[in-house]
Amino acid sequence: MSDNGGSAVGLLSYETLVHAVAGAMGSVTAMTVFFPLDTAKSRLQVDEKRKSNSTPIILAEIAKEEGLLSLYRGWLPVISSLCCSNFVYFYTFNTLKKLAASGQGQSRPGKDLLMGVVSGVVNVILTTPMWVVNTRLKLQGAKFRNEDIQQTQYRGIFDAFSQIIATEGVGTLWNGVMPSLILVLNPAVQFMIYEAMKRKAGNGGRKITSAEIFLIGAVAKAIATTATYPLQTVQAILRFGQHKGDGKGGVMGSLSNIFSMLMARIKRYGVLGLYKGLEAKLLQTVLTAALMFVVYEKITAATFKVMGINKKLKQ
Repeated sequence: MSDNGGSAVGLLSYETLVHAVAGAMGSVTAMTVFFPLDTAKSRLQVDEKRKSNSTPIILAEIAKEEGLLSLYRGWLPVISSLCCSNFVYFYTFNTLKKLAASGQGQSRPGKDLLMGVVSGVVNVILTTPMWVVNTRLKLQGAKFRNEDIQQTQYRGIFDAFSQIIATEGVGTLWNGVMPSLILVLNPAVQFMIYEAMKRKAGNGGRKITSAEIFLIGAVAKAIATTATYPLQTVQAILRFGQHKGDGKGGVMGSLSNIFSMLMARIKRYGVLGLYKGLEAKLLQTVLTAALMFVVYEKITAATFKVMGINKKLKQ
């Protein structure tokens, strides 16, 4: 029970919480379904001397050399990080969206982009340590082609945190944070395109189908991923941080360091080297994002229906 005058703030907070939980659950579901593709992508980004570029061949090689279950190596830390990350992102984005709903000024796409950037910055600062740990755990025990990569010996998430802090310093937990901050443009562009396409599809009060949500989510993520992929490769290498004597770490992973890593990759492998693993990344991230948005919209719609709030797959 509630009165309309005194519960507006509480209702706002509860609605935002529903969006955050639904976003987290949607991402966990989608990532679990397509996790082997993420495994292939990470291997291609970090293990530069791996010659195979085809995603099916990479998956077959990993399964043959390391066992079928290795395709899901690091699932728990990745899912834990993803759950926290998407909860923070969706909560921040929808809080800002509610606050901006009555405002005037910028175009809707402009507002969506700005809110996406702010949400991304908050998310990166809070969750980068979890992503550093899960990148290490995901690649631990992998059979690398590159002999310069050092193997780690972590017994789990908490042991990884304690070992990294003890041997490499607390700052290491924020390795790759600079490209991550630049990469807030990825989800920001994704959400801007997603919201714009969803508004267009829902014109005139038309209900949007799950198939349309899947397609809209896929298109939005494909555009955002292709535009920012070279930085994602640098981000993965910095987070992993286990190349012998490379000195690529550092709390911020300075802009000059990022630039030099990009130039070194171009010199060694050509411009296309910046996009090594893109096929696996697009397959994984586009399908994952599309399925995530479908699950997210379904959970929010069902929850709001139970709550008696009139929400539909249109905004």
